[in-house]
Amino acid sequence: MASAAEQLASQINFGAFSKATELKKRIWFTLGALIVYRLGTYIPIPGIDPVILAEIFRQNSGGILGMFDMFAGGALGRMTIFALNIMPYISASIILQLMTAVSPTLEALKKEGESGRKKINQYTRYLTVVLATAQAFGIVVGLEGMSGSAGSAVVDPGWFFRVTAVITLVGGTIFLMWLGEQITARGIGNGISLIIFAGIVANLPAALVNTLELGRTGALSAGLIILLLLGAVAVIAFVCFMERAQRRLLVQYPKRQVGAKMYGGDTSHLPLKLNTSGVIPPIFASSLLLLPITLANFTAGQGPAWMSTVTSLLGHGQPLYMALYIFLIVFFAFFYTAIVFNPADTAENLRKHGGFIPGIRPGKNTADYLDYVLTRLTVVGAAYLAIVCILPELLISQYAVPFYFGGTSLLIVVTVTMDTVGQIQSHLLAHQYEGLIKKSKLRGRRG
Repeated sequence: MASAAEQLASQINFGAFSKATELKKRIWFTLGALIVYRLGTYIPIPGIDPVILAEIFRQNSGGILGMFDMFAGGALGRMTIFALNIMPYISASIILQLMTAVSPTLEALKKEGESGRKKINQYTRYLTVVLATAQAFGIVVGLEGMSGSAGSAVVDPGWFFRVTAVITLVGGTIFLMWLGEQITARGIGNGISLIIFAGIVANLPAALVNTLELGRTGALSAGLIILLLLGAVAVIAFVCFMERAQRRLLVQYPKRQVGAKMYGGDTSHLPLKLNTSGVIPPIFASSLLLLPITLANFTAGQGPAWMSTVTSLLGHGQPLYMALYIFLIVFFAFFYTAIVFNPADTAENLRKHGGFIPGIRPGKNTADYLDYVLTRLTVVGAAYLAIVCILPELLISQYAVPFYFGGTSLLIVVTVTMDTVGQIQSHLLAHQYEGLIKKSKLRGRRG
């Protein structure tokens, strides 16, 4: 029999949506913020020749530079104010979370609750500025060393161009960081994830048109294009299934007598998601793999030979790139799961409330059992993430398939969509509950 919440959720329709004024305001705010972001991806930084830059980018877009541009929503290829996108903030978040696991000071801040979280967020912002400055300087120096058939991409190279370009790029990243926080607070969904999502989705129509154009010219067969589209649909369905999959542990609460009444004796479930870390591991892994291009750009192509070799080995489809990609995805899947879910704390909370897992003693035994189950779930979840993200890379490298909607981008699009839709449903449910409470109050007054 369906619960009251499930019955209420089944009654959600467009009529309920039209009455949810607060939800509509949040959605309009989110759409407006994303439109501002997309407009910024077309505002170029000063001192760049767009024609020569487009030619240079076409020659170098097959490697990791193209993946950077995918996350930037095409802003890097046009060298706009949002060329760095939100990646420095993600890199800073990675470093701070890694340091939290090894630094007692940061660990103590994390346990302080809301005040500690605000301090860590402030440190993340400071580190974002440092990383954005380093990456911006690397990109600017690299631009000065690039040239096409018609000359250099920079109109007037020199320190004036470097300073103005770095300030512009860092300012764009800081603005996007602030915009993402505003979306999270006043809009719908996670702002940082939605900015990356918007950048990927904005280029999907052009990628689909290019794929169909390759079919029209005979470069790809019609059967292969159909297989690609069917494969994308199958991967989307697989991602939706795996993201919703969970292991439910039975939790029982003993009966207790208070006076003449008996309380307790309830049974509930402790849900453990198959992929607790969500889309964080692929984003973190991609962000770290983008860092070598910054180091290579510092030398403007005139550095040691080993640096050029490492950069070339980190191109799409290269064995070193795939091996590092898989390793980083698996590492961050376990690392982020350990941050999000603490078996010892969960076991202690169950013990305090009198709950226990049948057949498992409360306390340390429960914590060990939760860790045992969670580790095996994370193995499956990490394998799923690695397969979804690496399969398109194999198609690109082995069969030269222009599979733009690759594993990472497809995973981000699907999971962010599911998360946003879930938050919209939560707001609608809250609106439904508020309506029921108001009706009950009115009836009580009439009575």
